[in-house]
Formats: sequence, C-alpha cells, structure tokens
Amino acid sequence: MQIQSDGMPYSSHPFYMPLRVISLSGRTNSTTPNIPSTNSSLMIIWDGKGFLEIDGKLHKVMAGSLIALSSSSLLKMEPELQLKGIWIEYSCIPQSKDEDIFINDNSPVHHASTRLTALAGELYSAWIDADKQKPFRVQQLFTQFLVELHSELTSRKERSSSWMEQVTEYIEAHYNEDITRDQMAALAEVSPEHFSRAFRKSIGLSFSAYITLLRIRKAQQRILTSSPNLTTLAHEVGYEEGTYLSRKFKQLVGVSPTAYQNKNKRVVALNYNHTASLRVLEIMPQLGVYSEWQHSLEQVPASKQLQMSEGKFSLLYDSVAAVKPDVIIGYSLPDNKILTPVAPVIELPFMQMSWREQFVLIAEVVNRRQRAEQWLSHYDSLCLTANGLLNHAIGMERGTAIVWEVSSRSAYCFSSSFGRGCQILY
Repeated sequence: MQIQSDGMPYSSHPFYMPLRVISLSGRTNSTTPNIPSTNSSLMIIWDGKGFLEIDGKLHKVMAGSLIALSSSSLLKMEPELQLKGIWIEYSCIPQSKDEDIFINDNSPVHHASTRLTALAGELYSAWIDADKQKPFRVQQLFTQFLVELHSELTSRKERSSSWMEQVTEYIEAHYNEDITRDQMAALAEVSPEHFSRAFRKSIGLSFSAYITLLRIRKAQQRILTSSPNLTTLAHEVGYEEGTYLSRKFKQLVGVSPTAYQNKNKRVVALNYNHTASLRVLEIMPQLGVYSEWQHSLEQVPASKQLQMSEGKFSLLYDSVAAVKPDVIIGYSLPDNKILTPVAPVIELPFMQMSWREQFVLIAEVVNRRQRAEQWLSHYDSLCLTANGLLNHAIGMERGTAIVWEVSSRSAYCFSSSFGRGCQILY
C-alpha cells in the first residue's frame, strides 16, 4: 500500500461511481456530449443499428451492443442514426485509464447479455426515480452491473476482434455495394492472396461466394416479410436485374423467389416464445425451444426439441443445419450470424416489438396471416369477457390486470408487453 503526501494510505484498488444515467433515445449528436475530462462512459443499445466512429475507427453496433468509452474517446454518429438504450457516465478512482478495466481492452464494442441489459434497465429506473427508502439502490445496481460486465468480458477474451472480424462486419454492412477482394485486403492490410486463403479458411467460402450468400439471404428475408418487386429487390441487394437475382437465388436456394415465397416453410425457432407462436398457427417447427409450460400442453418428440447451450455455438449450428430449414426465427442477437450459411434468420428486435407485432410477423413468414388475425380477434373477445367478470367481482372499473409468476430466485410479469409477457398469448 502506498502513502499519500498527507500521510493517508492510498488504495491500489479501483473504485467506480456512477455520475449520470440517461436515455439514448433520439440522440443524433455528431460528437459526445460535454463530459468532464475525468469521466468514462458506457452505452448499452436496446434498439437500432449502424456504425459508430470511435477514435477514427468504424465499429458496427446493434441491439445488444455495449460500447465502452474513455474520457478522451472521440465518438461520432451519423445524423440519421437513431439508437435507443442507456448512457452511463462514471468516474474511476484512482483516475487512470490503465485502471479502468472496461476501457483498457482490444475493442470498445462488446455484446451485452440479457442479464446485463436487464441490470442496465433497473439502474436507469432507479436513477430517474429515486427511492428515499433505499438510498444506496443506485450504487448497489451499478456494482452488480460492473461485476456482471467484468465477468462477461473475462469469459469472452477468446472472442476478441481480429482483422477477419472487422472485414466480415464491413462486408455485412456493404454487401449490396460493388466491393472487391483487393479492397478488403487493403482494409485488412494483408496481401490479396493471403486474404483469400485466410478468408476461405475462416468462413468456409470464397470471398465472392460469401457476397452472393449474403445477398440471397437478404433477399429471402425481404421476400418472407413483404412482397417486393423482383427488380426493386435486385437493386436493394446489389444486383442490376431481377432475372439475374432469380438465377442466383435458384442456384443457392433450389427454387425460384416466387416458389420460395409460396412454399410451406421448414422452420426453426430459437426460443420458446416464437415456438409457441408457431404452435398457435398450427405449425410444428422442425426444431424449437420449449418451456416446461409448453411441455405440459403437448408431447414433443425429442427430435423436434432444440437444446440451447450457452457458448456452444458449433453444436447449435450442427443441430439446425441437420434439419435443413427454409427459415430460422429468433430474437436479434449477434450470435445469429453463425447460422447465415444454413438459412435466412428473421430477427425480431429484443424488448422492442410487442407480442402482437411478433406474432403477426411470424404469421407473415409462414403464410398464416389470416389465421393470426382470426386468433387475435378471438383473444380480444376472451379478454373483454374476462375483464367484465373481473370488474364485476371487485365491484369497480379497473384499468388492466397482470399475472405474476414467482419462483425462488426471480419473478416474471405476464402482460401485453415484451419478453416473457408474450406467453399470455397462449
């Protein structure tokens, strides 16, 4: 332990204190707001995607991204970029960037788990609505948040960014442009020959084949969620003619765009909310994630059950690829990109899209829109009847009602909202 000039002991351990917690909604500043030179910041994004320029380098961000900024970081955002989430400003004592373990890393952009995102939301709520009965609630939540963040960063060291990751991120953002192998090799600062060898070894496809794959997957996503004109769609994904898109589409998918749109889809659902939506629409997914509650309603063959293991992405890929799906449905998560070679992934924004919107979109994907509308009408009728009975039982008009599921370690609210609230549908 060191001794300061005033004779007091000087701690070698860093301490962190939150200074400001605000919403990111609608922020389109060209640079960071005025932050005292001693402060660092963390951004947690719930919705929106695009590129941020941090200290002169472009970084792709999306729902689930966490960005760590030092007091000296220069952040630039495009004026049209709309991000939703939380901005946390904090001070590190002693005031040294070397001590700030969240800044002193290979990349300022990380993936935030559901747990970390939930803690950020709790911290924001506690910050804007102070509870005098719990004066240390903000400090407690911020400490929990930092402990969880440190744990996640430590466990993901092996996934640190490389030139290959930077190149693939750039390609995914510019797949519909005329980008060349030589341009990407220059971006990676390697020779074109080395780029080709390393790219094929890492991705499993040549550079040109990967561009084609991304374009066709994007075309499939658009076909599944809307009815685009073929020529317009070709321009959107980077081709000049609809006939050329159709030829490339059939080479990769095996059928024409029109046939793909109309066929009965083989579907994989990556979480139990979307599995349940498919069952309501009378569709049995080739693979789905089932909750205990869903198992209580029907017997599901083991061959139809998808086991989601944290961190075991190769097992997930093998399981999904084995059933040869036409489409994969899940929440918007960075890890979904490993499934791109298998089938298009329809990503539903995490904590942003209501259960009705998710349900209708899934119905569009599997050509069951009419069935969905009939079910929602029936559901609303049941709700109206139940509300009338509840009003009568308590002798008064009340706004709404929710149901709580309480376990030993957590509690879930069932309502017309996001996440677990979706299960009220079933």
